[in-house]
Amino acid sequence: MGHELKSWFQLDARKLIWLICAFMVIITFQYLELSSENVLSAVVPSGKISVEGQSSFLASAPSSTESDGTIRYVTHSIGLEYNGTYAGSETVHGNEVFEERDMDLNDDVISETNVDLNKSSTFEDGSESPKESLTKELVDLIKNSTVYDAESSKNKTTAEVEGGLSLELSKENNMATLDSLNQTSAVNEATNGFGTYEVNDKDQNSDSILDDDNNSGRKPSSEEFEDYPESYNNKTVTKEAPTTIADMNNLFYWSRVSYHSTTPRWASAADKVLLNVRSQIEKAPILEIDQQLYAPLYRNVSMFKRSYELMESTLKVYIYKEGKKPVFHKPVLKGIYASEGWFMKQLQANRNFVTKKPREAQLFYLPFSSRMLEETLYVPDSHSIQNLVEYLKNYVDTIAAKYPYWNRTQGADHFMVACHDWATSETKEYMANCIRALCNSDIREGYIFGKDVSLPETTIRNPQRPLRDLGGEPPSKRSILAFFAGGMHGYLRPILLQQWGNKDPDMKIFGTMHNGKGKLNYAQHMKRSKYCICPRGYEVNSPRVVEAIFYECVPVIISDNFVPPFFEVLNWDSLAVFVLEKDIANLKKILLSIPDERYRQMQLSVKKAQQHFLWHPRPVKYDIFHMILHSVWYNRVLQMKKPR
Repeated sequence: MGHELKSWFQLDARKLIWLICAFMVIITFQYLELSSENVLSAVVPSGKISVEGQSSFLASAPSSTESDGTIRYVTHSIGLEYNGTYAGSETVHGNEVFEERDMDLNDDVISETNVDLNKSSTFEDGSESPKESLTKELVDLIKNSTVYDAESSKNKTTAEVEGGLSLELSKENNMATLDSLNQTSAVNEATNGFGTYEVNDKDQNSDSILDDDNNSGRKPSSEEFEDYPESYNNKTVTKEAPTTIADMNNLFYWSRVSYHSTTPRWASAADKVLLNVRSQIEKAPILEIDQQLYAPLYRNVSMFKRSYELMESTLKVYIYKEGKKPVFHKPVLKGIYASEGWFMKQLQANRNFVTKKPREAQLFYLPFSSRMLEETLYVPDSHSIQNLVEYLKNYVDTIAAKYPYWNRTQGADHFMVACHDWATSETKEYMANCIRALCNSDIREGYIFGKDVSLPETTIRNPQRPLRDLGGEPPSKRSILAFFAGGMHGYLRPILLQQWGNKDPDMKIFGTMHNGKGKLNYAQHMKRSKYCICPRGYEVNSPRVVEAIFYECVPVIISDNFVPPFFEVLNWDSLAVFVLEKDIANLKKILLSIPDERYRQMQLSVKKAQQHFLWHPRPVKYDIFHMILHSVWYNRVLQMKKPR
C-alpha cells in the first residue's frame, strides 16, 4: 500500500510540473503578444482605416504582402513603414484587428484597400468619438493619389514613392523628424490628382502692384542670425528632404487626434462652452448645397460651415489694454505686412466678438505689431533680435502678473497675429504655447499643426481701396502659360531665372520688371496667365500666393516646408500646384501635364476661394478677417478634450 501511494504521488508531481510549465509558456506568449501590440500601436495610428486607392492622410493601410508572411504598412508620400508578421487574414493593430482584402499589386498599383471605422469608441451620450468623426472625414476626402515622374513625364498611381520621406511622429508635440534626406525626382501629387511641389517667398518686389515700397532697406531674415556674418544668398543650402503637401495633410490629421493644449490649472465656464462647441462641430449636419461655399474647396465644408456659425454666435475675445504704442495698439495698414495691422484694427472695432469682461472670453488677443517691433527696437547692423524677444517676454510677464488668465493655461488660449519674418523666432520661446497666426509658417522653424495658423500675406498699396483692380481674364483668354517677375531674394529665385528667364515664350519669367509704354505691367501679366509662379524669397512665405488668387490665376507654390494659409480649413490641392524646389527644371513639363479640365477646376476653386482673401473697409462674412479669426477659434476648439 505504501509503495502504491508513493508511485501515485510521484505521478501527480510530474503532472503538476508539466502543468506549471505549460502555464508559464502561456503567460510568456501573452506577454510577448502584448509587447508586440504596443510596438505596433506606437508606430501605426490606431484608427482602423481603409481607402480605395492611395490615402494621402496619416492612416496606414496594408500595401503589400510578402512571401515570408510579412505585412508592410505604408503611409502615402511619407514613407512611414512597419514590417510585422501576421497570421491568417488578420493583423493585430493595437487593440484592434485589421482584416485584409484581396489586393492586386501588379505594376505597383493597389486596386483596393479596406476602410473601416472603429465602432467601439463612443461618447457616453452615444455620439461618435473624435476619432470616428475624423475617420469619416478622411474617407470623404481621400481619392486616388498620383505620383508625377519628372523624368519620364508619366503619371502613375503608386503605393509608395521610391526614396520617400520617412517621418517619425511624436504625439507630444506633433512634430515630424525627417529621417530620409534623399528624394527621387518623382513628386507626390495631391488628393485631387496633380502637382505636389511647394515654394513660397518673403517677397519684397516693387513691381507687384500689391508690394511694399520700403524694400530697399530690408533687414536680414531670421535665419541669418544663426550664422551671421555669412549672407543668406551665400549660405550652403542643406539638402534635407522637404515636407510635401501630402505630408502636411498627414501631419494635420494626425494633430487632430494627438495634439492637446496644456491642461488648464482650473476649470472655467469658457472650457465648457468650447467642449460643447466641439461636440456640435463633430456632429455637423451634412451640407448639401450652399450659395457661398464651394464644397471642393474645403476639407470638410459641413464642419467648416457649422464651426463658422458657432463662432459668430459664441466667440468672445478679450483684448489686453496693456502695451505701449507704437509696438502695441498701432496697426500698420499699408505694405507687405499689412495683414497683422488690418486684423488688429478690425478686431478692435468689432462689437460682436470683443468683450470687456475677460471672465467670459474664450480667447485672449495679444495686440502687438511684429512690423512695429522691428521698426522700433531693432538696432541696425546688430544682427541680433534678442532685445525684441526680451521686450515681448516683459510684456507677457506684465499681463501674467496682473491677470490670472495667462497662468491658467500657460497662454494656450491666447493668440497673436504677426506677419513679419522674424515673428517666428521672436515668439518661439516665451509665447510657444500661444496660438500663433504667422505669415512665416515654416515647418522647420517650429510651426505646429493643430495649434498654429498660417496667416495670409497680403500687401496693400492703397488702404482706402484694397480691392482695386480685382479679378482677371476667363480661362479661355489666358494666353500665358506661367508668369513670374520680381527681385532675386533668397537662393531660389536666381535658379528660377537662370533656368527659365527669356528662354521659352510660354514661360514669362523675369527679374525686376521695368514697365514701359505698350508693355504689359505686373498685374496685367497675372490677369492673363494660367499659372502664377510663387517662389520663396528669404523666407518660405510670399504675397504672390494671395496676389494670384486676387487676379484669379492658379498659384504654383515653389517653397519647401511652407504651410499655405488657412490650412486647417481649405483643401489646397483643389486650387494650387505645389512644386518641389529641386524640380524647377521640370516646371513647364509639370504644368503641361495637367489636363485642361483639371486646370479649369483649379481656376474655379481659385475664384471661389477669393472671398476668403479679401480685405474690406468693413468686414463681411467669410472675408479674410473672419477667416483668420475662425482659424484661431477652430484650432482652439479642437484642442479641447473631455475631462476623464
